[in-house]
Amino acid sequence: MKLGVIADDFTGASDIALTLAEGGMDCVQYVGTPKTVAASDVGAGIISLKSRTIAPSEAVEQSLTACDWLLAQGCAQIVFKVCSTFDSTPEGNIGPVAAALGTRLGENQIIVCPAFPESGRSIYQGQLFVGDRPLAESSMKDHPLTPMRDSDLRRVLGAQTDWPVAHIPAATVFQGAEAIRAALPAGPAMIIVDAIRDADLRAIAQSATARKLLVGGSGIAIGLPQKFEIAPAAPRWRPTHGPGVVLSGSCSSATRGQVAAYVSAAPSREITPEAVMEENVDAEVLANWVIAQDSPPLIYSSADPAAVLAAQSRFGRDALALAIEGFFTNLTAALVRRDIARLVVAGGETSGAVVAGLNTTSFSVGPRIAAGVPMLRPDGRDIGVVLKSGNFGGPDFFAEALIRLTKQ
Repeated sequence: MKLGVIADDFTGASDIALTLAEGGMDCVQYVGTPKTVAASDVGAGIISLKSRTIAPSEAVEQSLTACDWLLAQGCAQIVFKVCSTFDSTPEGNIGPVAAALGTRLGENQIIVCPAFPESGRSIYQGQLFVGDRPLAESSMKDHPLTPMRDSDLRRVLGAQTDWPVAHIPAATVFQGAEAIRAALPAGPAMIIVDAIRDADLRAIAQSATARKLLVGGSGIAIGLPQKFEIAPAAPRWRPTHGPGVVLSGSCSSATRGQVAAYVSAAPSREITPEAVMEENVDAEVLANWVIAQDSPPLIYSSADPAAVLAAQSRFGRDALALAIEGFFTNLTAALVRRDIARLVVAGGETSGAVVAGLNTTSFSVGPRIAAGVPMLRPDGRDIGVVLKSGNFGGPDFFAEALIRLTKQ
């Protein structure tokens, strides 16, 4: 294994797995840290954790365990994959995990760049933009678990770590890899690096060939396969036919638009917080309903920020999140028992719950459906799976993904 990735959620793991697979690397996405040795033909191992919103100490422990396993497989470089909108809280978990990984790897200068231009995430003068809006003015300001209300990544990261936080501006990045290397601070630091184009990300990757640790979104992986002299190649895929379903727990504005578009054309059931908390919805009954439909239905708990906040106030944020995730885990397990063949999932936390219900240890990585969203196949299972970050994909993503799973 040449390259190791530690991702703080499941959609982020599949996002960067797609980038590396399209770069020609043989990728496997693991569910948690494996207990056994990796196959000899794996070029990049991507470990999916569910560590974005857990206690920082737990996130650090899980990430270090993943790091040790990747090092034991021979990885020369580790990427800590975070969301392209830098989803986190003042306590972490990006800063604490990055610091712990840096210490474990003996790396005292850590490049941090969550930019993903293809999906409209760019960094300029240390500020993160979502499309043409600063992060703090985007829909991320109302995220139910990690509201992002500061666009300056230097301040965001600085609140999470005792390490000095430096910055390399776009004017330097435009000059290429040598200029980036020359601009690195003399002492220990985490360094926010501007990037607004794919060319910038390739320059950053080239500047970091000797670095043992990188922190960023999937964009930072664009130039990494070149380090290993690997040529770009299209990932392979075996079509999947049979019953399908869309499961959505994301409350992002993009996903709510996708839900609205799909509800108008397909059977659907909304799962309310009240129904879950009062145990008025049965996963087995709902799974029977899904399989009985003539076209793939939608099961969703997505709601607007005001409704989410009201439900959190009534039931408690953590208790509500745990209950809804548990419901999606149980529903997925029930659907698998009924031979579901196509699963399209929206939302990082929901994806983690669905993966738990699939009860698999790894995924093979197929071609893209949209930027940052590949098709996945649980190893040893004839099921096509799509794990979509909330903000990714166009208005008709759900229908397009279900169809794409059936194509070569």
